[in-house]
Amino acid sequence: LTYLMAGTAEAPEPWYLALLGFAEHFRTSSPPKIRLCVHCLQAVFQFKPPPRVEARTHLQLGSVLYRHTNNSELAQTHLEKAWFISQQISQFEDVKFEAASILSEFYCQQNLVDSAKPVLRKAIQISQQTPYWHCRLLFQLAQLHALEKDLVSACDLLGVGAEYARVMGSEYTRALFLLSKGMLLLMERKLSEVHPLLTLCGTIVENWQGNPIQKESLRVFFLVLQVTHYLDAGQVKSVKPCLKQLQQCIQTISTLHDDEILPTNPAALFHWLPKEHMCVLVYLVTVMHSMQAGYLEKAQKYTDKALMQLEKLKMLDSSSILSTFQVILLEHIIMCRLVTGHKATALQEISQVCQLCQQSPRLFTNHAAQLHTLLVCLQMTTHQELWTFIVTNLASVYIREGNRHQELYSLLERINPDHNFPVSSHCLRAAAFYIRGLLSFFQGRYNEAKRFLRETLKMSNAEDLNRLTACSLVLLGHIFFVLGNHRESNNMVVPAMQLASKIPDMSVQLWSSALLKDLNKACGNTMDAHEAAQMHQNFSQQLLQDHIAACSLPEHNLISWTDGLPPVQFQPQNGPTTSLASLL
Repeated sequence: LTYLMAGTAEAPEPWYLALLGFAEHFRTSSPPKIRLCVHCLQAVFQFKPPPRVEARTHLQLGSVLYRHTNNSELAQTHLEKAWFISQQISQFEDVKFEAASILSEFYCQQNLVDSAKPVLRKAIQISQQTPYWHCRLLFQLAQLHALEKDLVSACDLLGVGAEYARVMGSEYTRALFLLSKGMLLLMERKLSEVHPLLTLCGTIVENWQGNPIQKESLRVFFLVLQVTHYLDAGQVKSVKPCLKQLQQCIQTISTLHDDEILPTNPAALFHWLPKEHMCVLVYLVTVMHSMQAGYLEKAQKYTDKALMQLEKLKMLDSSSILSTFQVILLEHIIMCRLVTGHKATALQEISQVCQLCQQSPRLFTNHAAQLHTLLVCLQMTTHQELWTFIVTNLASVYIREGNRHQELYSLLERINPDHNFPVSSHCLRAAAFYIRGLLSFFQGRYNEAKRFLRETLKMSNAEDLNRLTACSLVLLGHIFFVLGNHRESNNMVVPAMQLASKIPDMSVQLWSSALLKDLNKACGNTMDAHEAAQMHQNFSQQLLQDHIAACSLPEHNLISWTDGLPPVQFQPQNGPTTSLASLL
């Protein structure tokens, strides 16, 4: 509160200093005494203060009520008065623009977005001579448009901000605006605009000489965009140099001290993320890469590290981005659990994602499709890559069911890898070839199946997509076995088994061991057949025990949830084996 006294034209009255001092004392008490703080601030009005003091006190009261109480009506009244009165006073920028910023934030929290926009627009219009506030308000309005999915308006505002920062002589803030715009263009899949923009950003970041932490944080932002761009395209091998640079960059940041001198240019008083948040983000993109590449033990290792870091951060920081990071990490580790044959743990972690989404309507909106069953989430997502991913998985389910021919052919028409594939993702196109191969195998069209699977192998080998490689090898091995070509079958199944063990992929190991058993039996290799049969028995037992454990969990009821908000949470009998239980 006391920092708001800065900039008063005349020495403050003793009564004002006393009331402000008491208010600050009560606000910072442990625990805070908010009611007494509010009483002290309200007492200021008894003295009929001048307009500057009146506006500042309304702002202080509105902020305290908004941040620390549920009295939204009174908070709104005070913030609106602070904004109205301060506009009539010249040379009163800090109070004026802070009032506009907090009032807009309040309106958004109350779902009054249409009330927030004109306040921000007016504040942006009259703040051009105040570089810090002009940039901050542009970022705030751009974020508001982005949350509404109006990415075109958000990008326009970020472009305005970049040009303003250039004129103000802050290449650092110009880079922040441009990188933010690049992030939104990636979300919109406007790749023709992304590439030149990222090239420009790369040049600005490398040429900028300034605060080392600011420079490295710009490099992290730039590299995170590059890495996610590659991963979106399913280019798991091509991304490795960028990912390595990113990991080195975050190591550099962790050795730098935060107590650097503040920038002299007021337009440069911004930072992208706290370095602790950046660390979690780098762990997160590393997990995404490991998951796509099929290095599941590595994905588990980095997920555990990231979740431990999040656990510490959430004790001190209520930032919503931390919950978003947590949900994305859990989504990836859940996929790992399903592959490695740990469905019971996956169910408990799905339940945790539900709990996190219940706490935030925005999180639920953005992640409901990922949580839901395949049929339902097709109706819930407009994201083209997610839609294609779901259709590919659903096609796999229909093929195995064997009696959903009409629905299956309808899906396959929409994800034809040879013609008009809906997305540019290398990984998803390779998966679509695999689905075609699987269908041809079940239909007994073996030569056609081999063509599709060799296409998958070519694509998956090019980008180190280990799981697709393992699945394609074992299916090719199965085809050669059916055709009586035992030698070629063995050449496929043995590397499939090795790769599946390395991932580890329990289902492919089960499939490979069954095939090895039959193959060795057919070739008269009794000892090897017996060993393979024992392996198959072990994998079967593990998967069966996990299946029984998953079905007995209270969280298993989540599979019947197909609409609306997640059901009321169940009390898990035993927490999962990671540190997740203590997070919630």
